Amino acid sequence: MPRPLQAVVDLDALASNHARAKRLAPRAQVLATIKADGYGHGLCRVERALADADGFAVCEIEQAAALCMRARSAGRDRPVLLLEGFFSVRDLLACSLEGITAVVHDVSQVEMIERTRLEVPIDVFAKVNTGMNRLGFAPAHFAGAVERLRSLQAVRSITLMTHFASADEPEGVAGQLACFDAHVAPLGGLRRSLANSAALLRYPETHADVVRPGIMLYGVSPFADRDAASFGLRPVMSLASEVIAVQSIAAGERVGYAGTFRADAPMRVGIVACGYADGYPRHAPTGTPVLVDGRRTRTLGRVSMDMLAVDLTGLPDAGIGTPVVLWGATLPVEEVATAAGTIAYELLCAVAPRVPVREARAPASGPVS
Repeated sequence: MPRPLQAVVDLDALASNHARAKRLAPRAQVLATIKADGYGHGLCRVERALADADGFAVCEIEQAAALCMRARSAGRDRPVLLLEGFFSVRDLLACSLEGITAVVHDVSQVEMIERTRLEVPIDVFAKVNTGMNRLGFAPAHFAGAVERLRSLQAVRSITLMTHFASADEPEGVAGQLACFDAHVAPLGGLRRSLANSAALLRYPETHADVVRPGIMLYGVSPFADRDAASFGLRPVMSLASEVIAVQSIAAGERVGYAGTFRADAPMRVGIVACGYADGYPRHAPTGTPVLVDGRRTRTLGRVSMDMLAVDLTGLPDAGIGTPVVLWGATLPVEEVATAAGTIAYELLCAVAPRVPVREARAPASGPVS
Protein backbone atom coordinates (compact mmCIF):
# COMPACT_ATOMS: atom_id res chain seq x y z
CA MET A 1 0.00 0.00 0.00
CA PRO A 2 1.48 3.42 -0.92
CA ARG A 3 2.05 6.25 1.52
CA PRO A 4 -1.19 8.14 2.11
CA LEU A 5 0.22 11.47 0.98
CA GLN A 6 -1.40 12.79 -2.19
CA ALA A 7 -1.94 16.03 -4.08
CA VAL A 8 -5.31 16.65 -5.69
CA VAL A 9 -5.59 19.10 -8.60
CA ASP A 10 -9.07 20.46 -9.23
CA LEU A 11 -9.28 21.04 -12.98
CA ASP A 12 -12.67 22.73 -12.76
CA ALA A 13 -11.23 25.30 -10.36
CA LEU A 14 -8.33 25.92 -12.72
CA ALA A 15 -10.68 26.53 -15.64
CA SER A 16 -12.88 28.75 -13.46
CA ASN A 17 -9.93 30.92 -12.42
CA HIS A 18 -8.87 31.27 -16.05
CA ALA A 19 -12.39 32.32 -17.00
CA ARG A 20 -12.23 34.90 -14.21
CA ALA A 21 -9.04 36.36 -15.70
CA LYS A 22 -10.70 36.62 -19.10
CA ARG A 23 -13.73 38.39 -17.63
CA LEU A 24 -11.50 40.91 -15.86
CA ALA A 25 -9.74 41.86 -19.10
CA PRO A 26 -12.32 41.15 -21.82
CA ARG A 27 -10.54 43.14 -24.52
CA ALA A 28 -7.07 41.71 -23.85
CA GLN A 29 -5.39 38.53 -25.00
CA VAL A 30 -4.81 36.28 -21.98
CA LEU A 31 -1.51 34.39 -21.92
CA ALA A 32 -1.75 31.82 -19.13
CA THR A 33 1.57 31.62 -17.31
CA ILE A 34 2.33 27.94 -16.76
CA LYS A 35 6.06 28.05 -16.10
CA ALA A 36 7.64 25.92 -13.33
CA ASP A 37 5.62 22.88 -14.42
CA GLY A 38 2.38 24.82 -14.18
CA TYR A 39 3.35 26.25 -10.77
CA GLY A 40 3.76 22.68 -9.55
CA HIS A 41 0.39 21.48 -10.88
CA GLY A 42 1.78 19.70 -13.97
CA LEU A 43 2.30 21.57 -17.23
CA CYS A 44 0.49 19.10 -19.48
CA ARG A 45 -2.37 18.82 -17.00
CA VAL A 46 -2.75 22.60 -16.85
CA GLU A 47 -2.50 22.95 -20.63
CA ARG A 48 -5.27 20.38 -21.06
CA ALA A 49 -7.52 22.09 -18.52
CA LEU A 50 -7.01 25.46 -20.22
CA ALA A 51 -7.98 24.29 -23.67
CA ASP A 52 -9.57 27.66 -24.45
CA ALA A 53 -6.53 29.74 -23.43
CA ASP A 54 -5.46 32.46 -25.87
CA GLY A 55 -1.87 31.36 -25.34
CA PHE A 56 0.73 30.37 -22.77
CA ALA A 57 3.91 31.71 -21.19
CA VAL A 58 6.80 29.50 -20.03
CA CYS A 59 10.52 29.78 -19.27
CA GLU A 60 12.01 26.71 -20.95
CA ILE A 61 12.36 26.46 -24.69
CA GLU A 62 11.69 22.71 -24.72
CA GLN A 63 8.32 23.31 -23.09
CA ALA A 64 7.55 26.17 -25.47
CA ALA A 65 8.34 24.00 -28.49
CA ALA A 66 6.16 21.16 -27.21
CA LEU A 67 3.25 23.54 -26.57
CA CYS A 68 3.55 25.00 -30.07
CA MET A 69 3.70 21.54 -31.62
CA ARG A 70 0.58 20.38 -29.77
CA ALA A 71 -1.26 23.55 -30.76
CA ARG A 72 -0.44 22.94 -34.43
CA SER A 73 -1.52 19.32 -34.16
CA ALA A 74 -4.86 20.49 -32.78
CA GLY A 75 -5.23 23.01 -35.59
CA ARG A 76 -4.85 25.96 -33.25
CA ASP A 77 -2.81 29.10 -33.73
CA ARG A 78 -2.03 30.45 -30.29
CA PRO A 79 1.18 32.08 -29.11
CA VAL A 80 3.61 30.58 -26.64
CA LEU A 81 5.77 33.23 -25.00
CA LEU A 82 9.31 32.37 -23.89
CA LEU A 83 9.63 34.64 -20.87
CA GLU A 84 13.43 34.84 -20.66
CA GLY A 85 13.90 34.80 -24.40
CA PHE A 86 16.61 32.90 -26.26
CA PHE A 87 20.15 32.37 -24.99
CA SER A 88 21.86 31.13 -28.15
CA VAL A 89 21.57 31.02 -31.94
CA ARG A 90 20.28 27.49 -31.59
CA ASP A 91 17.44 28.73 -29.39
CA LEU A 92 16.71 31.56 -31.78
CA LEU A 93 16.48 29.14 -34.70
CA ALA A 94 14.12 26.97 -32.66
CA CYS A 95 11.91 29.99 -32.02
CA SER A 96 11.74 30.57 -35.76
CA LEU A 97 11.08 26.96 -36.74
CA GLU A 98 8.62 26.18 -33.94
CA GLY A 99 6.76 29.48 -33.95
CA ILE A 100 7.77 30.47 -30.42
CA THR A 101 7.31 34.10 -29.39
CA ALA A 102 10.41 35.34 -27.56
CA VAL A 103 10.99 38.08 -25.04
CA VAL A 104 13.86 40.31 -26.14
CA HIS A 105 15.35 42.17 -23.19
CA ASP A 106 19.00 42.80 -24.07
CA VAL A 107 20.97 44.26 -26.96
CA SER A 108 22.85 40.97 -27.36
CA GLN A 109 19.59 39.34 -28.41
CA VAL A 110 18.92 42.07 -30.96
CA GLU A 111 22.41 41.54 -32.37
CA MET A 112 21.81 37.79 -32.53
CA ILE A 113 18.70 38.33 -34.64
CA GLU A 114 20.56 40.77 -36.89
CA ARG A 115 23.29 38.28 -37.73
CA THR A 116 21.18 35.11 -37.99
CA ARG A 117 19.31 34.05 -41.11
CA LEU A 118 15.84 32.89 -40.09
CA GLU A 119 13.62 30.82 -42.36
CA VAL A 120 10.50 32.18 -40.66
CA PRO A 121 10.25 35.61 -39.01
CA ILE A 122 9.64 35.59 -35.27
CA ASP A 123 7.26 37.48 -33.00
CA VAL A 124 8.93 39.24 -30.08
CA PHE A 125 7.97 40.95 -26.84
CA ALA A 126 10.44 43.80 -26.32
CA LYS A 127 10.88 44.34 -22.59
CA VAL A 128 11.71 47.61 -20.87
CA ASN A 129 13.03 47.73 -17.32
CA THR A 130 10.77 50.20 -15.51
CA GLY A 131 12.06 49.51 -12.01
CA MET A 132 12.12 45.77 -11.40
CA ASN A 133 15.83 45.80 -12.33
CA ARG A 134 15.75 42.20 -13.40
CA LEU A 135 15.30 41.89 -17.18
CA GLY A 136 14.72 44.63 -19.71
CA PHE A 137 16.32 47.43 -21.69
CA ALA A 138 17.13 50.58 -19.79
CA PRO A 139 14.35 53.09 -20.52
CA ALA A 140 16.73 55.48 -22.26
CA HIS A 141 17.78 52.75 -24.70
CA PHE A 142 14.39 51.14 -25.24
CA ALA A 143 13.16 53.16 -28.22
CA GLY A 144 16.43 52.58 -30.06
CA ALA A 145 16.28 48.85 -29.46
CA VAL A 146 12.69 48.66 -30.66
CA GLU A 147 13.52 50.62 -33.81
CA ARG A 148 16.34 48.19 -34.55
CA LEU A 149 13.90 45.31 -34.19
CA ARG A 150 11.39 47.09 -36.44
CA SER A 151 14.00 47.35 -39.16
CA LEU A 152 14.57 43.59 -39.32
CA GLN A 153 12.78 41.35 -41.79
CA ALA A 154 13.37 38.52 -39.34
CA VAL A 155 10.97 40.16 -36.88
CA ARG A 156 7.30 39.76 -37.77
CA SER A 157 5.64 41.59 -34.87
CA ILE A 158 6.62 43.47 -31.73
CA THR A 159 4.73 43.74 -28.47
CA LEU A 160 6.04 46.14 -25.83
CA MET A 161 6.18 44.78 -22.30
CA THR A 162 7.32 45.38 -18.74
CA HIS A 163 6.94 43.61 -15.42
CA PHE A 164 5.69 45.18 -12.19
CA ALA A 165 7.75 44.78 -9.03
CA SER A 166 5.13 45.98 -6.53
CA ALA A 167 1.69 45.36 -8.01
CA ASP A 168 0.94 43.25 -4.93
CA GLU A 169 2.31 45.83 -2.49
CA PRO A 170 0.96 49.16 -1.20
CA GLU A 171 3.38 50.98 -3.53
CA GLY A 172 1.35 49.74 -6.49
CA VAL A 173 2.14 50.32 -10.14
CA ALA A 174 1.87 54.07 -10.68
CA GLY A 175 5.58 54.81 -10.93
CA GLN A 176 6.42 51.95 -13.25
CA LEU A 177 3.34 52.57 -15.36
CA ALA A 178 4.28 56.23 -15.81
CA CYS A 179 7.81 55.20 -16.82
CA PHE A 180 6.46 52.67 -19.32
CA ASP A 181 3.98 55.11 -20.85
CA ALA A 182 6.62 57.82 -21.21
CA HIS A 183 9.09 55.60 -23.01
CA VAL A 184 6.68 53.79 -25.31
CA ALA A 185 4.84 56.94 -26.38
CA PRO A 186 7.29 57.67 -29.25
CA LEU A 187 6.92 54.14 -30.61
CA GLY A 188 3.42 54.43 -32.02
CA GLY A 189 0.63 51.91 -31.85
CA LEU A 190 2.46 48.70 -31.00
CA ARG A 191 0.70 46.22 -28.76
CA ARG A 192 1.42 46.38 -25.04
CA SER A 193 1.66 43.81 -22.25
CA LEU A 194 2.04 44.81 -18.60
CA ALA A 195 -0.32 43.03 -16.22
CA ASN A 196 0.63 40.07 -14.07
CA SER A 197 -1.95 38.54 -11.69
CA ALA A 198 -1.82 41.34 -9.15
CA ALA A 199 -2.14 44.09 -11.75
CA LEU A 200 -4.89 42.21 -13.56
CA LEU A 201 -6.89 41.93 -10.33
CA ARG A 202 -6.35 45.44 -8.94
CA TYR A 203 -5.26 47.85 -11.71
CA PRO A 204 -7.47 47.79 -14.82
CA GLU A 205 -5.45 50.64 -16.30
CA THR A 206 -2.64 48.14 -16.88
CA HIS A 207 -4.64 45.59 -18.90
CA ALA A 208 -3.67 46.97 -22.31
CA ASP A 209 -3.56 44.38 -25.12
CA VAL A 210 -2.05 41.28 -23.48
CA VAL A 211 -2.25 40.16 -19.83
CA ARG A 212 -0.10 37.45 -18.24
CA PRO A 213 -1.90 35.90 -15.24
CA GLY A 214 0.05 33.38 -13.21
CA ILE A 215 -0.62 32.70 -9.53
CA MET A 216 -4.30 33.67 -9.73
CA LEU A 217 -4.92 30.80 -12.14
CA TYR A 218 -4.04 28.39 -9.34
CA GLY A 219 -6.50 29.98 -6.93
CA VAL A 220 -4.04 31.99 -4.88
CA SER A 221 -4.30 35.67 -4.05
CA PRO A 222 -1.14 37.69 -4.70
CA PHE A 223 -2.15 40.13 -1.96
CA ALA A 224 -1.48 39.86 1.76
CA ASP A 225 -4.62 41.87 2.57
CA ARG A 226 -7.18 39.97 0.48
CA ASP A 227 -7.90 36.28 0.12
CA ALA A 228 -8.47 34.44 -3.12
CA ALA A 229 -12.18 33.89 -2.51
CA SER A 230 -12.76 37.64 -2.40
CA PHE A 231 -11.62 37.78 -6.03
CA GLY A 232 -13.83 34.88 -7.07
CA LEU A 233 -10.88 32.47 -7.26
CA ARG A 234 -10.95 28.81 -6.27
CA PRO A 235 -7.92 26.91 -4.89
CA VAL A 236 -6.69 24.32 -7.34
CA MET A 237 -4.33 22.13 -5.30
CA SER A 238 -5.00 20.25 -2.08
CA LEU A 239 -2.19 18.42 -0.33
CA ALA A 240 -3.52 15.70 1.97
CA SER A 241 -2.23 12.79 4.01
CA GLU A 242 -3.05 10.76 7.13
CA VAL A 243 -1.89 10.26 10.67
CA ILE A 244 0.42 7.21 10.64
CA ALA A 245 1.34 7.06 14.36
CA VAL A 246 0.32 8.59 17.69
CA GLN A 247 2.58 9.34 20.65
CA SER A 248 1.40 10.21 24.17
CA ILE A 249 4.00 12.37 25.88
CA ALA A 250 4.38 13.81 29.36
CA ALA A 251 5.00 17.38 30.38
CA GLY A 252 8.60 18.29 29.67
CA GLU A 253 9.10 15.81 26.84
CA ARG A 254 10.29 17.07 23.49
CA VAL A 255 9.23 16.43 19.88
CA GLY A 256 11.33 16.00 16.76
CA TYR A 257 14.93 16.69 15.81
CA ALA A 258 16.77 18.90 18.33
CA GLY A 259 13.66 18.80 20.53
CA THR A 260 12.65 22.32 19.54
CA PHE A 261 9.12 21.76 20.88
CA ARG A 262 8.72 20.97 24.58
CA ALA A 263 5.35 19.96 26.02
CA ASP A 264 4.19 22.01 28.99
CA ALA A 265 1.50 19.43 29.83
CA PRO A 266 0.62 15.86 28.87
CA MET A 267 -0.42 15.72 25.22
CA ARG A 268 -1.08 13.52 22.21
CA VAL A 269 1.11 13.94 19.15
CA GLY A 270 0.16 12.70 15.70
CA ILE A 271 2.80 11.78 13.13
CA VAL A 272 1.79 12.63 9.55
CA ALA A 273 3.23 11.16 6.36
CA CYS A 274 4.56 14.38 4.83
CA GLY A 275 7.95 16.03 5.12
CA TYR A 276 10.36 18.36 3.43
CA ALA A 277 11.29 15.71 0.84
CA ASP A 278 7.66 15.94 -0.25
CA GLY A 279 7.85 19.72 -0.55
CA TYR A 280 6.47 20.78 2.82
CA PRO A 281 8.66 23.62 4.13
CA ARG A 282 11.26 22.43 6.63
CA HIS A 283 11.35 25.90 8.15
CA ALA A 284 7.63 25.82 9.05
CA PRO A 285 7.61 26.54 12.80
CA THR A 286 5.53 25.07 15.56
CA GLY A 287 2.04 26.47 15.18
CA THR A 288 1.77 26.23 11.40
CA PRO A 289 -1.91 25.43 10.76
CA VAL A 290 -3.05 22.00 9.63
CA LEU A 291 -6.45 20.28 9.49
CA VAL A 292 -6.94 16.88 11.12
CA ASP A 293 -10.29 15.31 10.27
CA GLY A 294 -11.42 18.77 9.19
CA ARG A 295 -10.50 20.40 12.49
CA ARG A 296 -7.78 22.98 12.84
CA THR A 297 -4.69 22.20 14.87
CA ARG A 298 -0.95 22.96 14.64
CA THR A 299 2.38 21.44 13.70
CA LEU A 300 4.89 20.68 16.44
CA GLY A 301 8.68 20.90 16.29
CA ARG A 302 10.85 20.51 13.23
CA VAL A 303 9.59 19.05 9.98
CA SER A 304 11.49 15.86 9.11
CA MET A 305 12.36 14.55 5.67
CA ASP A 306 9.32 12.27 5.44
CA MET A 307 7.14 13.18 8.42
CA LEU A 308 5.85 16.01 10.55
CA ALA A 309 4.19 16.13 13.96
CA VAL A 310 0.79 17.65 14.79
CA ASP A 311 -1.00 18.40 18.03
CA LEU A 312 -3.85 15.94 18.69
CA THR A 313 -4.41 16.97 22.31
CA GLY A 314 -7.80 18.52 21.63
CA LEU A 315 -8.78 15.83 19.12
CA PRO A 316 -9.47 12.69 21.15
CA ASP A 317 -11.03 10.81 18.23
CA ALA A 318 -8.03 11.30 15.94
CA GLY A 319 -5.74 8.32 15.47
CA ILE A 320 -3.94 6.24 12.90
CA GLY A 321 -5.63 6.69 9.53
CA THR A 322 -7.28 10.01 10.38
CA PRO A 323 -7.17 12.27 7.32
CA VAL A 324 -4.99 15.38 7.33
CA VAL A 325 -5.09 18.40 5.02
CA LEU A 326 -1.79 20.27 4.75
CA TRP A 327 -3.37 22.90 2.49
CA GLY A 328 -6.32 23.11 0.12
CA ALA A 329 -9.82 24.49 -0.26
CA THR A 330 -10.46 24.31 3.48
CA LEU A 331 -7.01 25.60 4.47
CA PRO A 332 -5.61 28.18 2.04
CA VAL A 333 -2.03 27.61 0.98
CA GLU A 334 -1.43 31.34 1.52
CA GLU A 335 -2.11 30.87 5.25
CA VAL A 336 0.33 27.99 5.52
CA ALA A 337 2.94 29.95 3.59
CA THR A 338 2.56 32.99 5.83
CA ALA A 339 2.99 30.86 8.94
CA ALA A 340 6.12 29.33 7.40
CA GLY A 341 7.58 32.72 6.46
CA THR A 342 7.36 32.17 2.72
CA ILE A 343 4.91 32.61 -0.15
CA ALA A 344 2.33 30.30 -1.68
CA TYR A 345 4.22 30.25 -4.99
CA GLU A 346 7.13 28.45 -3.33
CA LEU A 347 4.96 25.84 -1.63
CA LEU A 348 3.09 24.96 -4.82
CA CYS A 349 6.23 24.80 -6.95
CA ALA A 350 8.08 22.75 -4.34
CA VAL A 351 5.74 19.74 -4.24
CA ALA A 352 8.08 16.85 -4.98
CA PRO A 353 7.79 14.47 -7.94
CA ARG A 354 7.40 11.57 -5.50
CA VAL A 355 4.01 12.92 -4.37
CA PRO A 356 1.24 11.22 -6.37
CA VAL A 357 -1.21 13.58 -8.07
CA ARG A 358 -4.88 12.88 -8.60
CA GLU A 359 -7.02 15.00 -10.87
CA ALA A 360 -10.47 16.04 -9.71
CA ARG A 361 -13.41 17.60 -11.49
CA ALA A 362 -15.08 18.79 -8.33
CA PRO A 363 -13.78 21.20 -5.66
CA ALA A 364 -11.06 19.45 -3.67
CA SER A 365 -12.52 20.60 -0.37
CA GLY A 366 -11.75 17.71 1.93
CA PRO A 367 -9.20 15.07 2.81
CA VAL A 368 -8.12 12.41 0.41
CA SER A 369 -8.94 8.82 1.26
